[in-house]
Amino acid sequence: MTLQTGTEPYDVLVIGGSGVDTLVRVGALPVPAADSYAVPPVREWAGHTGTGVALGCAALGLRTGFVDFIGDDAPGALVRERLAGAGVDFRPLISPHGTRRAVNLVAPDGRRTSFYDSRDPDDLRMPPEHYLPALRRARHVHLSITHFARFLYDDIAALGLPVSTDLHDWDGLTTHHREFALRSDLVFLSTAGAGERIGPVMREILHDGRAEAVVATAGAGGAYLLARDDRSPRHVPAAVPPGPVVDSNGAGDAFASGFLYGRLAGLSLDECARRGAAAGAYACTAHGTHAALADPGTLQATLDGGEPHPESAPDGQSFRPTAP
Repeated sequence: MTLQTGTEPYDVLVIGGSGVDTLVRVGALPVPAADSYAVPPVREWAGHTGTGVALGCAALGLRTGFVDFIGDDAPGALVRERLAGAGVDFRPLISPHGTRRAVNLVAPDGRRTSFYDSRDPDDLRMPPEHYLPALRRARHVHLSITHFARFLYDDIAALGLPVSTDLHDWDGLTTHHREFALRSDLVFLSTAGAGERIGPVMREILHDGRAEAVVATAGAGGAYLLARDDRSPRHVPAAVPPGPVVDSNGAGDAFASGFLYGRLAGLSLDECARRGAAAGAYACTAHGTHAALADPGTLQATLDGGEPHPESAPDGQSFRPTAP
């Protein structure tokens, strides 16, 4: 754990995306219609994407800052406690709208369905006097796709800072994600939204935006990496998890953390993607959101741990992105 002094630079500053996940373990997805089900104990975890990237980066030894809105409520206290215990320098503002929530249904094979509570109003803005001091300490900025975060791009650009974002299951069409896609230097997303169109979506991000690379994660199928010099996405094999896959909550955030860890170390995009895959695989081996966080030793052990999974989509069907 890297402790922050309040004056040293951040390797990574995460903006937005904190919250609490309520995890319900179910027998199968989708859940058949019924009045009620008996399930294992329902638990709450400090979760959501910004929390996951911040925790993952801190576990890998990166000096990590985090600014966001949370509520003056019990979920907000849970988030604060989890981040403080991991050494993340969390500097929140109190929102009268409360801390974001999600309810995640998790199947025995680790797949999940998430019901996200997007409670922030569209006019919520973070004042510059709160985030600018943190930006000035950052080597790299990771923006979650919370609405208020889009209004920080001009200040990030003025400071000349590289920025990454995660579009999650963007289909390439929804307007909310587009500015994040086109104004970031490194873009993560999953194949879930665009499906077989993921290749053209990745190429569009590179053609219309400023990104040097786009990475699309495909669960057990690994990931796809497209850089400016590539004609089509190249496959990144999945890493072999060092244990049974029980919960995929936070795997994409872990992938982003592992990738950023490699990038800040000056590694090639391919090596960064391999580290992302290893961190994502490790994250799937424990119940709960962000419950299994790879440190440098476990990351390397996972990298060295065996043969890659067969190239397949999360649902077991064959998947390869169409050429851009």
